[in-house]
Amino acid sequence: MRLFELPPGSGSPHHRHAWEHEVFILDGEGVLRTGDGEVPLRPGTAVFVPGGELHQFYNNGPDLLRFLCLIPHPEA
Repeated sequence: MRLFELPPGSGSPHHRHAWEHEVFILDGEGVLRTGDGEVPLRPGTAVFVPGGELHQFYNNGPDLLRFLCLIPHPEA
């Protein structure tokens, strides 16, 4: 489990990896960008990112975006 903090206007790299992860939004607003489009993120939102999916977390809100990322994979 990791805690991520993204300032307004920033995001994670657009990337993919073999393992899945589950994300829970603590504070702020943003979007999860995938090949299927964008998923809005706000406090209390939980999302699943399958292994191998191209994705990016992006803060498009005015405040810090904070979220927990859980990876149930032994090699992650």
